[in-house]
Amino acid sequence: MGVIAYNIRSLLVLFRGTMTAQRYVHEILQPHVLPLMQRLPGAIFQQDNPRPHTARVSQDCLRTVTTLPWPARSPDLSPIEHIWDHLGRRVGHPTSLNELDARLQQIWNEMSQDII
Repeated sequence: MGVIAYNIRSLLVLFRGTMTAQRYVHEILQPHVLPLMQRLPGAIFQQDNPRPHTARVSQDCLRTVTTLPWPARSPDLSPIEHIWDHLGRRVGHPTSLNELDARLQQIWNEMSQDII
């Protein structure tokens, strides 16, 4: 999970296993998204529509955040899609999950604001 905004980006948080709505709230929204949104007055949060994002528990967690609805089946409207593409083109062919994690973190942290 990564969040981008004008002149800012979150930490890149990598997960293994199944992302449930409870995990999404407790491991993504509460520790990362909500604090970031509080530091960005007037910011609008947008996420795509997988079940963990649309579950009631997730929506309840975001009740204090201004959100922009995600049109169904519209990946071209995602501001972060070009970032995932950038990461994918540069990650190479890691031979282990640890190497993949390290490489993704390195690329994310070195990415210039011009790309974002």
